[in-house]
Amino acid sequence: MSSDPQWLTSTEQDAWLSLVAVLFRLPGMLDTQLQRDAGLSHFEYLVLAVLSETPSRTLRMSDLAVLVNGSLSRLSHVVQRLEKRGWVRRAPCPTDGRYTDARLTEAGYTKVVESGPGYVRIVRSLVIDALTPAQHAQLSDISGEIINHLDQAAS
Repeated sequence: MSSDPQWLTSTEQDAWLSLVAVLFRLPGMLDTQLQRDAGLSHFEYLVLAVLSETPSRTLRMSDLAVLVNGSLSRLSHVVQRLEKRGWVRRAPCPTDGRYTDARLTEAGYTKVVESGPGYVRIVRSLVIDALTPAQHAQLSDISGEIINHLDQAAS
């Protein structure tokens, strides 16, 4: 087995460096808008938004962590902050006490509804409007492939 790495081709390196630029620049721009306009981090907003889209506005913490692409530890810290603001409540799962549920409060629902328009505007202006409808589908396909590969590598 050779210890030499399989170096990236010029085309591969261009693709990689473009992705890296997006990975570094986009999160900061989203955080800046949300902090300025709503007093939320991007991760906090995602937690509230995901909870707002469930029928009962409630999810198990472990399921919520998967949906917001965060560790359970990080989610616990964020939910604790959101609880202090009155936007989320944690409680034992009524069907299985081994789990903890996170529930969006009415105040939390109001917060996410108020924060949503600014968030959608920046997502649209920074990402969606920069692409054609065909590229939206390509971005979704490419991102899905990368996510599947990451999931496999983590197993």
